[in-house]
Amino acid sequence: MKTMNMKKNQVVVIGGGAAGMMAAIAASEKGHRVILCEKNEKLGKKLYITGKGRCNVTNACERDKFFENMVTNPKFFYSAFHEFDNITMMAFLENNGCSLKTERGERVFPISDHASDVTAALERLLRRQGVTVRLGAAVKELLTEDISEAEASAEMPTAAGKKNRFDVRKQITGVVLESGERISASKVVLATGGLSYPSTGSTGDGYRMAERQGHTVKECSPALTPIEIREPWCANLQGLSLKNVQLTMNCGAKKIWQGFGELLFTHFGISGPLALSASSYYERCKDKEQVSFILDLKPALSAEQLDRRILREFEENRNKSFKNVIGSLYPAKLTPVMISLSGVDPDQKIHEITKKERESLLHLTKGLTMQAAGLRGFSEAVITRGGINVKEVNPSTMESKRVRGLYFAGEILDLDALTGGFNLQIAWSTGHLAGSSILTDID
Repeated sequence: MKTMNMKKNQVVVIGGGAAGMMAAIAASEKGHRVILCEKNEKLGKKLYITGKGRCNVTNACERDKFFENMVTNPKFFYSAFHEFDNITMMAFLENNGCSLKTERGERVFPISDHASDVTAALERLLRRQGVTVRLGAAVKELLTEDISEAEASAEMPTAAGKKNRFDVRKQITGVVLESGERISASKVVLATGGLSYPSTGSTGDGYRMAERQGHTVKECSPALTPIEIREPWCANLQGLSLKNVQLTMNCGAKKIWQGFGELLFTHFGISGPLALSASSYYERCKDKEQVSFILDLKPALSAEQLDRRILREFEENRNKSFKNVIGSLYPAKLTPVMISLSGVDPDQKIHEITKKERESLLHLTKGLTMQAAGLRGFSEAVITRGGINVKEVNPSTMESKRVRGLYFAGEILDLDALTGGFNLQIAWSTGHLAGSSILTDID
């Protein structure tokens, strides 16, 4: 069995995605010898498919707006964002040869629209900093040794009168690759991602390694993923994209999320930015049978304004058939569905339509209801909801409260946000904080 001798300040970063590459760069800038282990044949494999291949690297919004878009454990993220925020990340890429542009919704992309430019900039930095990159190097196990009560107390001092919230019982000594090779290290950054897009290598390896060292993993589920809908008429709308609509998600009678933007219908249900964002709140409803969606097709109009518009259309076309008039209110693909759901005879003359039937059409337009059948799987999810319990991680350093010398970064943590570059910023910020927090070992 081949073994690499331990050297002072040797750091192993597990995972060559956004968080892992950033952690490796930050640690190397602190003077550490860094080995980056990536199971795939290239670095940044998931980065290549983010933003439909364009890589939405961050969001240029202000701090408060950024945290409004975080779904899980935003307070834990304060320190990481403070140390390395979205503006810092933009300057970081610009200064390293990746020019950026800001688009609608403050989304930031490489000016070339090529995700490969982001990865290339990071790879150049890794080479410049002398980071050893090991491709095809899957890690299967963390190596640790027990430490004494005295050592644990000395490592994690507490303020007088406060209970020690840290429970350090082990310290990192290295890692074992699937090949059997052992690499010694005094510090390890675990940045293996979650479970989304498993084809990119995100298969939950990091969760299993952390659990074996005493960490708990919050239940994982797909997030930022399309949603399956029970109503069969959804399939008839496949490919229809609606802009400037409002979607509300309810759990029974309780509203749990609402958003405005773009929605896409698919053969199984709904996708697009609105559906993806809604999916991040899906787990907040314990009884999934009670999850429903209310789609307002005309959110810019009040019910009274919409009613006046419908009346105007009806007055101008009194002698025409319902099916020949209603098309002015909706996209062509949606019109047959609205006719069917309205319950009005498509051949009925407009002047024969009752006030009750007109009000029914109004309510349908302002509140098209759909029942959720579930989320699509991890293979379609942008990110993973859940992960390493952040109560077991020091937010000021990203170091484990269970294992000395073990750090976490990126999607493996129980942190997630909405679409728009926020999740990649979580990866950049936590990766940078983890790498830069690694102190020099003392003999």
